[in-house]
Amino acid sequence: MDELSSMLKSARQGKRQQVKWSRRTRENFVLGMIFLLPWTIGFFAFTLYPMAASLVYSFAEYHPKAPLEFVGLQNYTALFNDELFWKSLSNTVYMVIIGVPVTLLMSFFCAVLLNLKVRGQSIYRVIYFLPSIVPTVASTILWLWILNPRTGLMNTMLGAFGIDGPNWLGSPDWSKPSLILLGIWGMGGTIMVYLSGLQDVPISLMEAAELDGASWLQRLRHITIPMVSPITVFNLITGVIGMFQYFAQAYVFRGGNSLGAPLNSTLFYSIYLFQNGFLFLKMGYASAMAWVLFVIILVCTVLLLKASERFTYYAG
Repeated sequence: MDELSSMLKSARQGKRQQVKWSRRTRENFVLGMIFLLPWTIGFFAFTLYPMAASLVYSFAEYHPKAPLEFVGLQNYTALFNDELFWKSLSNTVYMVIIGVPVTLLMSFFCAVLLNLKVRGQSIYRVIYFLPSIVPTVASTILWLWILNPRTGLMNTMLGAFGIDGPNWLGSPDWSKPSLILLGIWGMGGTIMVYLSGLQDVPISLMEAAELDGASWLQRLRHITIPMVSPITVFNLITGVIGMFQYFAQAYVFRGGNSLGAPLNSTLFYSIYLFQNGFLFLKMGYASAMAWVLFVIILVCTVLLLKASERFTYYAG
């Protein structure tokens, strides 16, 4: 027993000696934490605290000039009886189901074209990328002019072909497609991500398939698309997350007291959340909406990651 206890004691002493840091290591650690301090303060003050506060407010009625009153699950139950909540959610799901796939498809098609070895390739790439760096407010105002049903460029061009253009801004059937067009115009960032993936496709595979008699379309389907499938998954997930939080374009598109017009067809989830929190001062209700949105995005992200395992190819 004495020998066993002495062995255990020596082992603990050895562990303490291994864990013990040198003076230089401690100084480097302290210096690193000092450099991390601004980010740490910002994270706790502007991210973690607001999240925790919104979780508390979601179970209460909160007003800046009144004490906090806890109401349990009342805000959450009220959500499911709110017609505008379901309307805003359906509008947002429409943009996710229609807008995200259309944008991904167009981005991939443009990236394939921009990857072709043609004269002026770099100029074309700059032209396609430029709209994505235009500020959101400026680009939305530009498209308000383009889609003006009377004097806009879009309906003027359609009229030249004898087509009577729709009322893009005033029709509930065309308001969301108008915003999808705006999103397609600013898809330069997604194109660049796809382009970087296309340039990683092994040339040897393309040459071998060409020698075997595969057409361009067959090479695209059986080699290019599977090789860039991780890029597609990344763009899809980030696109879904971003579209569920769709706000700025819709806010500028209608603006002022006409948010959600026409006929609530542009009343997206984030717009309705903004109205409840900052216009109607229903902070508790808005916080409950925010946490429901968090759960929806989390579930969609997990499902997409699980589903992507079936068709995503990772070369490693």
